Amino acid sequence: MEKTVHNWEEKETMRRIIILIVPVMMASMLRAQELQAKVTINHQQIQGTDASVFEALQQSLEQFINDRQWTNLQFQMNERIVCNFNITVTKYDASTNVITANALIQANRPVYNSAYSTTLYNNKDNDFNFEFSQFDQLEFNEEMVDNQLTALIAYYAYLIIGLDLDSFSPMGGEDVLQRCMNLTNNAQNLNFPGWAAFDNDRNRFALINDYLDGGMAPFRQLQYDYYRKGLDEMANNADRGRTEITTALENDLQKCHENKPLSLWPQIWTDYKKDELANIYKGKGTQKEKESAYDILFGINASQNNAWEKIKEN
Repeated sequence: MEKTVHNWEEKETMRRIIILIVPVMMASMLRAQELQAKVTINHQQIQGTDASVFEALQQSLEQFINDRQWTNLQFQMNERIVCNFNITVTKYDASTNVITANALIQANRPVYNSAYSTTLYNNKDNDFNFEFSQFDQLEFNEEMVDNQLTALIAYYAYLIIGLDLDSFSPMGGEDVLQRCMNLTNNAQNLNFPGWAAFDNDRNRFALINDYLDGGMAPFRQLQYDYYRKGLDEMANNADRGRTEITTALENDLQKCHENKPLSLWPQIWTDYKKDELANIYKGKGTQKEKESAYDILFGINASQNNAWEKIKEN
């Protein structure tokens, strides 16, 4: 009899624990982190150094990016933004722990009702320099930016999330992008290049400041019109989606280029969109659509004319 009572008590205790734990687990699943990042560290140029510091860097960065809740937004597990940080180390000073590197940052966005994933962002940061020692704990406070490495990661986390939100609703990433701008302003005192206002037209300050400029509002509208109204529609109706993309190029991309002809965003965007754009029109669409798309894209980024020529093909 006593054994039966004990068994019942144990089962009742387990039942209560499960009742308490399951909602917590479900809540954490419903509120997943925003980013699903893969970090690669290429240190082949560094000879005679214990590779463990670079292995620790890779693991620390992936954990920092993927485990952190960057915003208060509710992301489902399947909504996490897939992104890549490909860091190439060109110099390493073991005495100061300073790593000199460049990084290719790339993010993708799924296209509705298809297995296709489109590039949301792809650009190189040539001043991805920071300090890191093997047992560093990565911490970040956006109001008191005092660590170069976590500031770099936070900058691109906010930028990527902001671009993603802009692609799902017009100007939808405003709050997150403003946090990116605030971070950039708070990073001015860091003793590393890439943050200084108006230092050059491709640095981190220039990119976020330009993206938020009023004259670039058509470019931000392009993110929504191209992805949500264009690509997302193509799975249902390819011709209608292509028409929306042509309209987006005419009304948004062309307009922002006219507003700010020196802005690098249209060139950067067309650099990583060239193959996708060529495939959208190659052998498809009306002659008028093809001519309009070609003229706009060639006028903005003539260096990619090999891709634009494919638009003309029937």
